[in-house]
Amino acid sequence: MEIARKLTQIIDAYIKNDKPTVLQLNEEVQKLSDDVDNLRRAVAQELVEIGAILLNREDFLRFIDVTSEIADFCKGVSFRVLVMMERKWDVPLDLKRGVAELSGAVFEAVSKLRETVLTLNYGSPSFSEKARDVEIAERNVDNLYRKVEINILESNLKTPTMLILKDIIQLLEDTADKIEDASDAARILAFAM
Repeated sequence: MEIARKLTQIIDAYIKNDKPTVLQLNEEVQKLSDDVDNLRRAVAQELVEIGAILLNREDFLRFIDVTSEIADFCKGVSFRVLVMMERKWDVPLDLKRGVAELSGAVFEAVSKLRETVLTLNYGSPSFSEKARDVEIAERNVDNLYRKVEINILESNLKTPTMLILKDIIQLLEDTADKIEDASDAARILAFAM
């Protein structure tokens, strides 16, 4: 959740051309991503130590792996935004705003995933409803992605700028796909509990 929040802040700072903030937030995203990797390894080790006692440990591992990939994609977006800023590549404000809208939609999807996981913890009957909210949020990301992608392709950007901007929105869309995958993995956990 925090890494997705930082990512939206990075893109907002990019729009404002605030390089010191982008640099600081990029470092925070890199550290958070490393923390996610360390936590993933620790949880995996604990699941191995539990052994056969936990029947659905593979489901837990699947959920942990998918959610850690979300952090990896956010890290990739953060790096690319920093690269564009350091090289002072010119991107029209309307495209920057489109990327910001897309990152906001990804953050919304992460928020919905968090709500879904919290209902899983409490055995709430609203789990399926929350999981559907994740699917709706992911579809919203898909729609925004298509719109921004076409706007990028129709722009007169230089090739390197166009390619890295296209990478950024692709990673954001991939993040939303992983969020939906994590919701599906949580659904499997709900059945096992």
